[in-house]
Amino acid sequence: MLDAITALARGTRLAYSRGLRRYVFVPIVINLLVYGAMLRFVLANFGGWLEGWMALVPAWLGWLEWLIWPLFVISLVVIVFFTFTLVTHLIAAPFYGFLAARVEAVATGRPPLDDRGFMKTAVDALGRELVKLAYIAPRALLLFLVSWIPGVNLAAPLLWALFSAWVMAIAYLDYPMDNNKVSFAEMRRRLAARWWQSLTYGGCVTLVTWIPLANLFLLPGAVSGAVLMWAEHYRDLGAPAAR
Repeated sequence: MLDAITALARGTRLAYSRGLRRYVFVPIVINLLVYGAMLRFVLANFGGWLEGWMALVPAWLGWLEWLIWPLFVISLVVIVFFTFTLVTHLIAAPFYGFLAARVEAVATGRPPLDDRGFMKTAVDALGRELVKLAYIAPRALLLFLVSWIPGVNLAAPLLWALFSAWVMAIAYLDYPMDNNKVSFAEMRRRLAARWWQSLTYGGCVTLVTWIPLANLFLLPGAVSGAVLMWAEHYRDLGAPAAR
């Protein structure tokens, strides 16, 4: 039985194997550029953001400042992480889609059902990322607002952790599903049907993304691992929905 850690490890080896590694260099360069710009922006503004948040804490909760401060820090870091992830996926989506298709053909011996040409695949990949963004953004905003509610926001780090795992499952497992003509709604249904596999894989990918700089080189492995998860856990859950 393929688990999340094994899939991620095998996927990383596959991504950098002969014949596949050429698909990972462009996403890595894109990630490096976005990472550098995002890091510079965050370092310049992080202190001001944190001070603004702490100023909103009501006086009657002042005695909890020792606990609220680290919770705010964690929430702010997670929000920045989400922004970085969404931007890099939006830009690198076509290249990740090509990588997922090639990995599926090599690792499973069954090429994806996708018969679109190069340009249409690239354009559709960007459109699919916008669909993901439309799904994720309002839910992230709602969770962000919850993080500001005194008392309730004590649970915010746990909620963000679960939400991060779910988002990473959507972000990466969608590549092989899109290549096999599985609609976005059907993709979410399959992820929910295998919720444990989805959350554990998404959680592992989330942890990988927190490794400074090394994460840029491990993300292609997460794409490849998602293909292995697709073949093991999701392919046979039902016929693809009409697109």
